[in-house]
Amino acid sequence: MDSVSLVGLILGLGAVIGGQILEGGHIASLVQPAAFLIVVGGTVGAVLLQSPLRVFVGGVKMAKWVFTPPPVRHERAIELITEWGYLARREGVLTLERQIEELDDPFMRRGLQMLVDGIEPTHLRETLEIEIDVWATQMRHRARIWESAGGYSPTIGILGAVLGLIHVMENLSDPTKLGSGIAVAFVATIYGVGLANLVLLPIHKKLLSRVGALASCREMIIDGLMGIANGDNPRVIENRMRGYIQ
Repeated sequence: MDSVSLVGLILGLGAVIGGQILEGGHIASLVQPAAFLIVVGGTVGAVLLQSPLRVFVGGVKMAKWVFTPPPVRHERAIELITEWGYLARREGVLTLERQIEELDDPFMRRGLQMLVDGIEPTHLRETLEIEIDVWATQMRHRARIWESAGGYSPTIGILGAVLGLIHVMENLSDPTKLGSGIAVAFVATIYGVGLANLVLLPIHKKLLSRVGALASCREMIIDGLMGIANGDNPRVIENRMRGYIQ
């Protein structure tokens, strides 16, 4: 669990609600189902319109990475590849074949299989880097739905405000209906701007950082495998891989 993300979300929302209370307002005045429906429903609809369903669903599933990020096992990868380096120097690269089935990381498994199969180091690097690029591009496309939602949300909030004002204008002769219309108008704007800047855009940035960390770990794995393929000293391979850890 990433407690920093949770604290950030609570702090951001708490600051808005706390400011409302300090100004003498009531929390209930921020609860407007009509405004919520306009902003959230309109934002989701706009994102669905621009994105293939597969990308949209994948992006929604990625949201859990904000609080429960996928493990980035730099140390474990360094330990394994360094061990493979020593083993390859003593007994040859082919002895690493029995290590393949023990791996639970598909990327490492494919890389080690290519190494054992005797693929040329340059071809090994090119193949694995293409895999990283394709994977990272797919992940960024999925994460981008949150950025898009953050762009649409404030505008749809303004749309909700205009709808609220139209409701007000239609009921000028009935003062009892003016309050609800004005509330929807202003609260819709708060929902749109607040949702974008406190939730949607930060989620997008966080997901990009997660993707970047995973891609960097895979680049490190490629570097280590290349070192084994080129017959480098395992200690040199280990030191070079540690340069990827920030």
